Amino acid sequence: MRSLFAFIMGLSPAAAQYLVNDLSFGYDNRISPNNDASIPGFSLQGKPNTPEVLSNRVILTPPAPGNQRAAIWAENALQHTIWTADVDFRANGPERAGGNLNIWLVKDGAQGVGTSSIYTVGKFEGLALVIDTYGGGGGMVRGFLNDGSKDYNKISVDGQSFGNCDHAYRNLGRPSQIKFRQTTDNFKVEIDGQLCFESNKIRIPAGYKIGLTAASADNPDSFEIFKLVVMTDNVDPSQDQNPQKVLSPEGGIPQAQEGGIFGQAAANPPAAAIPGSGAVSDNIADADAGSITSSAAQFADLHTRLQSVTHHIASISQKMAQQDITSEARQAELKSQFSDLRGLLDKLDKLDSMERKITNLEGELRRLKGDVTSKVTNSEKSIKSLVADTHTTLHETVKAHASSGHGRLIAVIIGSQVVLGGAYIVYKRRKSSPKKYL
Repeated sequence: MRSLFAFIMGLSPAAAQYLVNDLSFGYDNRISPNNDASIPGFSLQGKPNTPEVLSNRVILTPPAPGNQRAAIWAENALQHTIWTADVDFRANGPERAGGNLNIWLVKDGAQGVGTSSIYTVGKFEGLALVIDTYGGGGGMVRGFLNDGSKDYNKISVDGQSFGNCDHAYRNLGRPSQIKFRQTTDNFKVEIDGQLCFESNKIRIPAGYKIGLTAASADNPDSFEIFKLVVMTDNVDPSQDQNPQKVLSPEGGIPQAQEGGIFGQAAANPPAAAIPGSGAVSDNIADADAGSITSSAAQFADLHTRLQSVTHHIASISQKMAQQDITSEARQAELKSQFSDLRGLLDKLDKLDSMERKITNLEGELRRLKGDVTSKVTNSEKSIKSLVADTHTTLHETVKAHASSGHGRLIAVIIGSQVVLGGAYIVYKRRKSSPKKYL
C-alpha cells in the first residue's frame, strides 16, 4: 500500500527515516504533480467552495469571502505507531480577523469529522491539534484527545485540552512549522523548532487517518498549507515497538490494552484492579488476636497486612508522583503567567517613560510658544515705532518742502499780475495821448 524512500538524517544508518508517500504532499515543493487541482492520496472538501490547489500551496480558506470551511483528508490510514509529522502553514488576515486551523489524527476522519473544527466536530476518536487565537491573545496551539465518548458539539471546549502553548502565527510573512511526533515512550508537539508541550501518558494507536481542516469567520483569516510530511523509522509497521500499555494524559493508572484507545477521556480501570485504591479487596477487616491460634495463621495474617501496607504505600507514592507532575505543570503555568506579567510591567514602564517624554515635550512647546509670542510682540512694537518715526520725518519733510514751494508760486503769480497791470496802464496812457503828425 505504501511507497517509501529513505531520507538520510545524518551519517549513521540509525538516523535514517522513511517518507510515507501516500500520507505526504509538498515535500518536493509540488502540491499537484499532474496540475489538475488534485493531491494524490488525499481528498478535498469545502463549504461552500473546495480548497484552491496552487503549485506550491493549498489555500484552505481564502481572504474573502468569510465563513468558509475546507478540509484535506488522507485516503489511507497511518499504520505506524512511531512516526513524525510536519505541517507548514501560513495565516494572513486583517486586524481582528478570525478563524482556526485543525490538524487531526482520528478514526474515520473524512466521514466522521469532514470539514468540522474542534468547536463543531461532535464525537470523534483520536487527536486534534488546534491553532487559533483562543483567549484573545496573539495565538495558541492546543491539543485535544477523545475516545469517542465526548460530543464536543454539546460541551464547552474550554478546559478540555491536555496541552497548550502560545504562538503568534498570524501575518508573519512566512510559513510556520508545527511538528508532532510519537516515539515509544513520548508524544511531543513543537512549533517553529520550539517545544510546545509533550507527554509520556499518550499513545495513539495505528490505523487512524490524518487530515487538515480550517474555518474562517465573518472577518476571515486565510489559511494556507505548504507541506504535510509524515516520516517513520521503519519501512514495515510491524517493526515498530508496540507497548501493551496505554497511559492517560491525566497521569492515570496504566491500562493493559492491546491497540486500545488512549486519552484524556479513557475509562479508568475498576477500583478493585488498582492496588492500594481503597477498594474492598484491599480493605482487610480487623480480626481478634485470640482467633489466631497457629503460627501459620499468624504468618498469613501478617503477610496479608504487609501486602496491604505495601499497596497503600505504592498508591501514596503514585499519588505523590502525580502531584509532583501537577505541581510542575502549575509551576510552569505560573512562570508563563509571571513572564507575561513581567512583559506587561515592562510595557507599563515604557508607557511611564513615554508619558514623561510627552510632558517634557509639552513644556518645551509652552516655552517655545512664549518665546515666539514675545518675539512677535517685540517685532510688532519695533515695526510700529519705525513706521511712526518714518511717518513723522516724512510729514515734516513734505511740510517743509511744500511751504517754501507755495510762497514762490504766490510771489510769481502776484508779480506777474503787477507786471500785467503796469503794462496795461502804460498802454492806456499811450493810447489816450494826442497823436502827433509830421
